[in-house]
Amino acid sequence: MFNPASRMEALPFSEIRVMMEKATQMQKKGEDVIHMEIGRPDFDTPEVIKQAANTALANGNVFYTSNYGTPELRQAIADKLKRDNNIDYKAEEILVTIGVGEGTYAAVAAFTEPGDEILVPDPVWLNYIHVPHFFGAVPVSYALKEENDYQIDLDQIESLITPKTKMLVINTPGNPTGVVQSMETLEKLAEIAKKHNLIVVSDEIYEKLVYGEARHISIASLPGMKERTITLNGFSKCYSMTGWRLGYVAAPVEFIKAMVRVHQYINTCAPSFVQEAGITALEKAEPDVQEMVKEYQRRRDYAVSAINAIDGLSCKTPGGAFYIFVNIKALGKTSAEMADYLLETAKIAAVPGSAFGPQGEGYIRLSYACSYERIVEAMERLKAAVAQLKG
Repeated sequence: MFNPASRMEALPFSEIRVMMEKATQMQKKGEDVIHMEIGRPDFDTPEVIKQAANTALANGNVFYTSNYGTPELRQAIADKLKRDNNIDYKAEEILVTIGVGEGTYAAVAAFTEPGDEILVPDPVWLNYIHVPHFFGAVPVSYALKEENDYQIDLDQIESLITPKTKMLVINTPGNPTGVVQSMETLEKLAEIAKKHNLIVVSDEIYEKLVYGEARHISIASLPGMKERTITLNGFSKCYSMTGWRLGYVAAPVEFIKAMVRVHQYINTCAPSFVQEAGITALEKAEPDVQEMVKEYQRRRDYAVSAINAIDGLSCKTPGGAFYIFVNIKALGKTSAEMADYLLETAKIAAVPGSAFGPQGEGYIRLSYACSYERIVEAMERLKAAVAQLKG
């Protein structure tokens, strides 16, 4: 009998994936489940990107690349960061990864010692809660609260910093709340990071999925921040390329040289033909992205209005990403109980807010990365399920 290493206790199964598996099993039995639990765009990858991958394969582009990624893709990413984010990077300041998740792992592995503290949002994507434990680092949560429109509480950040604080994680646009951190918040946060000499890890995977008056700002574009910021981004969400597994890190050269030493022993390199397609995504797929954004906003507007019309539920209008964080506190159920109830009663797959940290208790996350028609159906089912629950 062999037991897993004790460190595995810090890596529980993702509650998002657990819910997805439950919903999938129900679907296999013929039940009509509406998937609102997974952050997976329902759009096909734009044709121009698929054609680029097919051409690369036809041309025999099937071999290992540099651990850092191809020079052409690294330069295309640097060009994109200048064009879209107003940050001057050279190609050597880019590391191509297998999605943002690997970038998270490499950043924590390369820059924290056992006992170092990492300030992470709560609620937040699961990786930032669990990965630090794997290296003996300590995640210290700062609260994103609904009453503050999920903007970062800067006074709380200051109060949590100790001599052991090494790193600060931000996620904007955010998962699970959809918050887009304001320029004012980021400017003040930058001053705190410089004052306390913190490394900032900025997860910007949803950067192009912003709506209305919301505007995405990269914290690395602010004065004195590029030299201390690890920007994580990728192609999964904005280009509907979740299965392609392509991401990147943008950071000073000395950061990249440290992180590539982690990357080389995990993945060697991203697939060569996928990297070729990534260049095309950056250079030619913007019209496709904007069409997706327009449709996401239509879905968001309908779902937010429908949810807020249901007695017992409420939500903020998210500025970005494709999630709605629904307040269920008036219904007297825990987040996990409510997610199970909706799956069993209404055949709606949702994620309990508690999966994203203690601040998520009392909420469920719904993804509107499914068709408008399915969202309309889901809102009808949700209304009926809540009415049944309230008696």
